[in-house]
Amino acid sequence: MLTVTILLDSVEKVQRFVSTISKYSCGFDVESGYSCVDGKSLVGLFSLDISKPLQLTINDGEGEIEDVLRDIQEFMEY
Repeated sequence: MLTVTILLDSVEKVQRFVSTISKYSCGFDVESGYSCVDGKSLVGLFSLDISKPLQLTINDGEGEIEDVLRDIQEFMEY
């Protein structure tokens, strides 16, 4: 399990993010305040305040974390 900060501050970014992570078998939880949604759910992500940074937890079951991190670079906040 790994947690990173991401910023999905536009509709286009949310759509690209979901499309990018949907090809992976591991689970993705996105948190904002007290809310937690499935990162592969467009509806769930749009229920959050996307104008602020979000916490993404990657629940790795297949050893895919390195590939996921490479693919989501554009969304990560440092």
